[in-house]
Amino acid sequence: MRVVIAGAGSVGRSIARELIAGRHEVLLIDHNADDVQSSRVPDASWLLADACEITALNEAGLENCDVVVAATGDDKANLVVSLLAKTEFGVPRTVARVNNPKNEWMFDSGWGVDVAVSTPRLMTALVEEAVSVGDLVRIFEFQQSHAILVEMTLPTGSPWATRRVAEVPWPADTVLTCIIRGERAIAPCGDDLLEVSDELILVTTSEVESELERLLNPSAGEDEPV
Repeated sequence: MRVVIAGAGSVGRSIARELIAGRHEVLLIDHNADDVQSSRVPDASWLLADACEITALNEAGLENCDVVVAATGDDKANLVVSLLAKTEFGVPRTVARVNNPKNEWMFDSGWGVDVAVSTPRLMTALVEEAVSVGDLVRIFEFQQSHAILVEMTLPTGSPWATRRVAEVPWPADTVLTCIIRGERAIAPCGDDLLEVSDELILVTTSEVESELERLLNPSAGEDEPV
């Protein structure tokens, strides 16, 4: 997979290293000469240019790109990069960093954004995940499809603990994508048994989010005031 990342700051470089470790081809674009230092991510390609300029994106070869990541520290720039990537180059997938949560509402398909990633939201989700066994935690929303990525740590009282994955009557448009058990990540199949304290990663929709939470943890919300 070929990935172009706009913004070679600490966030962009971190993403680049992870992708390169996964054997993907990465090009980093930044207009700040201090950030464009190939020694920082030696296995990536680099381009000193303004990613908001079509000429720079042409030089980056976005027409042959699988994913564009807009990871600058400027929300306006990230929106422009995403929009140009979609409308001018037809990039299949765009991922945009949201720096100011107040701007998150703009990061949708109208601006060419497929996935918006808000660092504060992800940090909140990780904190919630760490302290809330049995609660369904929304991690992020796929803007184009309106699907959502959620997580739940299976509580002791779940009726599906010790049951097979295939036995669970998952709500419509819900897919169990990963089971994290201890330090292992398991790609689930129908015969896998669910266990208490399994961390379940699922793709679902907001319409059935509450139904999914009640299914996996029927006691969820029982203590909430009426």
